[in-house]
Amino acid sequence: MAGRAVSPGRLRRRLTIAFVLVAGVSAGLLAGGTGLLLRQSWWDASLHQAAADARYQLVLAGQFLPLTEQRSTELLTSFEGSGRHVVLVDGSTRPSHPAYAPTLGGQLRTAVAAGHLGYQRSAPAHRPRLLVVGGRIPGSTAELYVLTDEDDVAADLDQLRTALLAGWVLVVLLAAGVGHALARRTLEPVGRASRAARALTEGLLATRLPVRGRDEFSDWAASFNEMAEALESKIAALSAAQARERRFTADVAHELRTPVTALVAAASLLGEHLDRLPDDARPAARLLVGDVVRLRRLVEDLMEISRLDAGQERPSIEPVDAPTLLRGIVAARGWTQRVLVSGDPVTVRTDARRLERVLANLVANAVEHGGGAITATVTGAGPLVVFEVTDEGPGIPAEHLPRVFDRFHKVDPSRSAPGSGLGLAIAREHATLLGGALSVRSEPDAGARFRLELPAHGPHVGDSAHRPDGDRNGHPAGTAPGGAG
Repeated sequence: MAGRAVSPGRLRRRLTIAFVLVAGVSAGLLAGGTGLLLRQSWWDASLHQAAADARYQLVLAGQFLPLTEQRSTELLTSFEGSGRHVVLVDGSTRPSHPAYAPTLGGQLRTAVAAGHLGYQRSAPAHRPRLLVVGGRIPGSTAELYVLTDEDDVAADLDQLRTALLAGWVLVVLLAAGVGHALARRTLEPVGRASRAARALTEGLLATRLPVRGRDEFSDWAASFNEMAEALESKIAALSAAQARERRFTADVAHELRTPVTALVAAASLLGEHLDRLPDDARPAARLLVGDVVRLRRLVEDLMEISRLDAGQERPSIEPVDAPTLLRGIVAARGWTQRVLVSGDPVTVRTDARRLERVLANLVANAVEHGGGAITATVTGAGPLVVFEVTDEGPGIPAEHLPRVFDRFHKVDPSRSAPGSGLGLAIAREHATLLGGALSVRSEPDAGARFRLELPAHGPHVGDSAHRPDGDRNGHPAGTAPGGAG
């Protein structure tokens, strides 16, 4: 049975992606957390250092008290000469360097006015990045703000971020490689099992899996091998039973052929002299003649089935006028009054004798077991030629539809008298040989519709090769589709 093909690498990709996601998220969280902690730590360290330096500078600024205009200028010049950028607020705001004159925020001024040491940082986009730490000069109401350039700290943090990002990318790539290798190694037994299962499906019953190690896959392989061995044994036993059944059918048909021929001759002679028999013997004689005829038909069907099973049947392909053949079948058997034949002028390349056998069985089944109006049609459907035989009889119950083509299967034993139970089986076998498909649709009290589809240009290579061990639908030969009529 064909199934939807599954890409062998799909599960491997999923496992690899899952591995990468777990490693990537874990590494990302770790790198992000580490980066935030180090960032905060470095900024705090810079602030603590700047605050300590500001306290020291405030003490030094006290040496310039009292602050006059000259002393204020000397204070600013002194700090600038020592490499310190400051801002002095004593009524007016005076920076020691014009390029380093940040706007002092309200919160900073309020903290300093209250006698505390305050600080503020410039915006990250501002260059240079300045940390402003200020306080009151001891012994004075003047305020001194010491500026610290934090561009180096920001550059170091940028390098740290780049290093963490590169490390995260490296971890993700390493995780992808390791995950792919692990997934491939882990799923390799699954791939072997999948290939082995497909091999079993294709009929390679000797397929086995190697058992390596003592892990779960080894137990799985051992169980698979046990299943394959059991399946091989069962199929071998079934094949042997089917072979015996085929031989039995052929032997029975062959052994019965000679005595049945003699019985038919005797029954024919008896049938010609029925009028000379006593009145009380005539019913029994008629019953005998009828049963001998049925027995002859059964033996003929068994002989045909045995030839089909043995693969001795080969179709002879030739152009066939489908509507003419169908009308000839109906007319030759006296069904003209009961069967309406219609169809398109279609020519099909097939075996005329086998097609006649199939259509005759389908029409005979409708005549003997159907009812109401019976129609037989033939139409061209692209590359196919479709035959349909429809009746308006009691129909076929749903539970019997799957077995309607089984050999000797009869839908209603009370309707079994006219047929041997092999007619539809033979029809299905011949349809298979012709590369066609035979199907049935039916509903209770709505009649039955048998449909035969044949390739218009003849069977493809391999379609007409009969399989003794089973038909192309997967039925074993011993239980191949059979007849209901």
